[in-house]
Amino acid sequence: MIPRDHPTAGERRHYRRLASARIGRSAGRPLDIGIVLHDFALGGTERIAVRLANAWADAGARVTIFCGSTEGPLAALLGSEVEVVGAMPAIPRGRSSRRRLGQAAAAHWDLHPVDGLYVPGNYHWPVIGASAKLPEAVRPAIVAQVSASLNKPQRGRLRQFGFDLRMRRLLKGADAVAALFDQARDDADRIAGGRRAETIALPALADDVPAPVAQATGKTIVAAGRLVREKGFADLIDAFALLDDREASLVIVGAGIERAALIARAAARGVGDRVILPGYVADIRPWLDDARLFVLSSHFEGYPAVLVEALAAGRPVVSTRCTSAVDTLIDDAETGSIVPVGDPKAMARAIGAQLAAPSPDPHRLAARVAHHRIGPVANAYLRLFEQAALVRLTTD
Repeated sequence: MIPRDHPTAGERRHYRRLASARIGRSAGRPLDIGIVLHDFALGGTERIAVRLANAWADAGARVTIFCGSTEGPLAALLGSEVEVVGAMPAIPRGRSSRRRLGQAAAAHWDLHPVDGLYVPGNYHWPVIGASAKLPEAVRPAIVAQVSASLNKPQRGRLRQFGFDLRMRRLLKGADAVAALFDQARDDADRIAGGRRAETIALPALADDVPAPVAQATGKTIVAAGRLVREKGFADLIDAFALLDDREASLVIVGAGIERAALIARAAARGVGDRVILPGYVADIRPWLDDARLFVLSSHFEGYPAVLVEALAAGRPVVSTRCTSAVDTLIDDAETGSIVPVGDPKAMARAIGAQLAAPSPDPHRLAARVAHHRIGPVANAYLRLFEQAALVRLTTD
């Protein structure tokens, strides 16, 4: 059954007529969508691609993922109707691997044309060029996604200039650009040199995401992510040790190479008995249901899906200013607070203030991120494919 936020039967027929007109096939067939992925690693970009592939297939499209390698844990989340084609021979991640992946994908689309090509995230932009050079009879309408901030002050003026030049070259072959928040959209338009970008929310939530449970009565602080240095969990443990409230506990969900160092750090700070590292879990929602507060301590992020999940669970958040995207999610005291990167003292003050404040209405917090459900997002992408294909149809 197609969720109500997916395209209607009439809309799907319209997409099919459009696709038929573009590449001259018989009317009434499903829309063909291609996706290029390097592999199915545990990453935000890959998770988004898998979610959208499943949603588009559920909506009646034919979806093919062309990948450098079919390996990776996220492959298990693909629906049975999504076709996966691996490069032969496989193309593992490495020097120039994305360029070679783009060439292999273009060769596949040349033999097996698709109507629209989705390029997920900044990392995959180098694959665009080869498909953009395909003959018009088989060239797909290409939609590239912006998954991270494009303008970063820490780059400095000269490095940012060089970055802009490279991004402009990589995005040249895209027919449309989808950004996860408005500033990234504006930066993409500035870099690409024209108004081509549109804001489409991160599909971080299932359509049937559970409603929030009542706010937890305890003082459990939850964080989640790979246990690597850039996630800032060392800063979080230092901040937790500065709290005056000794009834609070800290749970850091995730796995990674920093696990032993973090356990040792908690012990050295005198909070080892109140810091829990349960390891990797497939779903953090049960931990969020038991939490009073969620903390994102990262040094840098693209678009933090975990903040969306925390707010959908009805939990306020404290986040570092690891990306300009946090301003779109934390915009008042009810949703939480933003602190500088690498400042445990400021983080401790913010956490303490949240623990001392009355619990916000969890349903109001969840309502703020309802637009991140997969149904509306998948539908928005289908409309963007339509617009991109129309532009190509009228300019061919």
